[in-house]
Amino acid sequence: MATQAMEQPKIVTREEWLAARKALLAREKEVTRASDQLSRQRRQLPRVKVEKAYVFEGPDGKKSLADLFGERSQLIIKHFMFGPGWNEGCVGCSFGSDHVDGALVHLENHDVSYVAVSRAPLAEIEPFKKRMGWKFPWVSSFGSDFNFDYQASFRKEDAVNGKVYSNYAETEFSGEESSGFSVFYKDAAGDVFHTYSCYGRGDEKSVGTYMFLDLTPKGRNETGPRHNLTDWVRHHDRYGAGGHVDHHGRYQAPQASKPCCHEAGE
Repeated sequence: MATQAMEQPKIVTREEWLAARKALLAREKEVTRASDQLSRQRRQLPRVKVEKAYVFEGPDGKKSLADLFGERSQLIIKHFMFGPGWNEGCVGCSFGSDHVDGALVHLENHDVSYVAVSRAPLAEIEPFKKRMGWKFPWVSSFGSDFNFDYQASFRKEDAVNGKVYSNYAETEFSGEESSGFSVFYKDAAGDVFHTYSCYGRGDEKSVGTYMFLDLTPKGRNETGPRHNLTDWVRHHDRYGAGGHVDHHGRYQAPQASKPCCHEAGE
């Protein structure tokens, strides 16, 4: 879609800048207070007891959903787009995951476990995780209904008139994998409860790069063709390699140049 060119800010005196900055600060404080209130409302959402037994495969063997908590009472699951047969994970999910390891020690020392879950078999996940250099726990839900039950994966046969139930609404079926977060709580008796899930732009606050970019004059500078992270984000070992990211979030390598007619005939 076409976007309007951003109007260039005026050049002003320091006094004029200070007046404008104070006005913006008042607005920022309003948004901060509104965000704090929203967080309180999020924590007060009702909870649903998880009755189904899910089985995940990790490096240490089979695990239940309760096992993923470890010794902690809270669990954040990253729905990482990595389907069976893919040779690497989604670019956007990888972008977000680059921000996790630094936060992991703080989460784990504040009663929160963090685990990525993908539908790809563990044998496909592990080489990519090693390539990216990530340390956070990552398990496979291959053969489980977990991804489907929590709106992170979709079967083609489940699409009705080209639509699936995604992000709490009927939406166009655009692919078999989706990203997001789901949050769970485990009580003293060992019962597990689903407390929250978010998808789409609901999970972008976890991406520190975006928070930094939002402070800069050019902002996120996502100028097209899709006006989102696929315009510029790459796996962190692929910047400068060319190619593009498709609308499913998967990297497409640049096409090799075709030989000329003489070379082809030799």
